[in-house]
Amino acid sequence: MGDLFVWLVSFLILIALLIIVVYQLMCLADLEFDYINPYDSSARINKMILPEFFTQGALCLFFLMTGHWFMSLFSVPYLYYNVRMYRDKQHLIDVTEIFNMLNWEKKQRLIKLSYLIVTLFLSLFWMIYSALEDDEDL
Repeated sequence: MGDLFVWLVSFLILIALLIIVVYQLMCLADLEFDYINPYDSSARINKMILPEFFTQGALCLFFLMTGHWFMSLFSVPYLYYNVRMYRDKQHLIDVTEIFNMLNWEKKQRLIKLSYLIVTLFLSLFWMIYSALEDDEDL
């Protein structure tokens, strides 16, 4: 039962990460179609970057502390990318360069989104597997 709870918590954390990345993509799409000005778009995206980084780091640490080594190792490349971006001070969007970097920023978030979807499906698989395994024990 405890393993099922761990997978449920990781599933909810992954949903929160997906919402953050989709929100960033929506802000970039609104900017591309000229529904929002560059200052507001970059301010909204920049507000969501550090919560995304901390949430993903907490998820990787959560997998590590609960003994799910495969999922922890699967989360390490995304965590490394975030740490590298933060260390190189490239994690925030510059309002003056947002139009020049728009395609790159969208591609970057689409790759993050696809990575998170794969992680979500893996987490969902293990959650169902542990629920069925708990059911067999009864």
